[in-house]
Amino acid sequence: MVEIGPTKIATLPNLITLIRLLTLPVFVTMLLVNEQRAGAALLLGVLGMTDWVDGWIARRFNQTSQFGMVFDPFVDRALFVVGTGSVLIDGGVPLWFCVCILVREVFVGLMMAIGTLVGMKRFPVSIWGKRYTFLLMTAVPLLLLGTSTHVTADAAWLGGWFLGIPGLVMSYVVGVIYIPVVLRNVRLGRAERALP
Repeated sequence: MVEIGPTKIATLPNLITLIRLLTLPVFVTMLLVNEQRAGAALLLGVLGMTDWVDGWIARRFNQTSQFGMVFDPFVDRALFVVGTGSVLIDGGVPLWFCVCILVREVFVGLMMAIGTLVGMKRFPVSIWGKRYTFLLMTAVPLLLLGTSTHVTADAAWLGGWFLGIPGLVMSYVVGVIYIPVVLRNVRLGRAERALP
């Protein structure tokens, strides 16, 4: 691990997160240009799983950083929005499901951005936030795979709904819970800045 100032930007978890971000265009090309649903679904699933990997490495090897606390959720949201938006354009997953994911992600993303602009103190993602992220990052690739000609398509379709519905409900519950947390951390951040 290379430390750059107190923020420790150059860490393995941040590198993995960066690779996830840079791989998104490959997914979009596979799905929308090459029309390879099964391959795109597999890639999207791998990108989702690496979110757990970089978090585990950060905690296990003490490579957490303030930069990573901002960068990882940003890439997660980009993965959700670009991945779900591409799947929506492709038509491989029902429109209502994709729209529900996108509306929630845009709302929470705007809330976090506005909170940051007005001085919000950063706070870690809740365990429930991580759980719904895992469920949806697994469900969307499975649902996409379920509309392909792959031999596992039927099982993937069922598995996608099995994980997707609870994940979607959980994502909205967590979004609502975040509202008072953001407001409290805005007050805390402003109070800290007001101290001499």
